[in-house]
Amino acid sequence: MTFAQKVFQVVSKIPHGKVMTYAAVAKAAGRPRAYRAVGNVLNKNPRPIEIPCHRVVKSDGKVGGYVGGIYKKVRLLQQEGIPIYNNRIAIT
Repeated sequence: MTFAQKVFQVVSKIPHGKVMTYAAVAKAAGRPRAYRAVGNVLNKNPRPIEIPCHRVVKSDGKVGGYVGGIYKKVRLLQQEGIPIYNNRIAIT
């Protein structure tokens, strides 16, 4: 299984209303230092409905990028009940 496939597998398991950091996804995919590579993989997400890449955020709480734009990512997260202030969420 490729790294990209592992990333998609991990991200597809993030439950509705929850988030995971790029670093946590990288670790779960077997390459803990490859958090930037996770972002590159997710930027090419072929199935955003099945693989909810909008649920992956930065370790500092910033929402990070999204292929559909940051405003769409914020809106999707808010629709799932995740509070966001100034493009930042509370990581718990």
